[in-house]
Amino acid sequence: MKKIIAILMAATALSACENLDLSQYATAGANDPVRTRLRACLVSEATARLQAGTLLNNGVSAAADEITNTCIKKLALQAAGLDNEAASTATSIIGNLLNGASAQ
Repeated sequence: MKKIIAILMAATALSACENLDLSQYATAGANDPVRTRLRACLVSEATARLQAGTLLNNGVSAAADEITNTCIKKLALQAAGLDNEAASTATSIIGNLLNGASAQ
């Protein structure tokens, strides 16, 4: 698994230099196999971090671990049908905390 992540990260880094098009690997539908959805998430996360300039802040290994954990969590929430509900609940909790903090 780490080899796949390292390859995807290397390909993403190279795409910034050589204009390789990884967009074909960055999308997957709900009915695609889990490996395809994982690959799409890994490419999307790595690309987003590369564009934000934060991809290699802590090194390749740490970035790979962070991206992997993020994607595994996303896929698990999607599989459980909780991805939209979790985001909505988190937004509500944050709003309530901010309102409570401003009232004090």
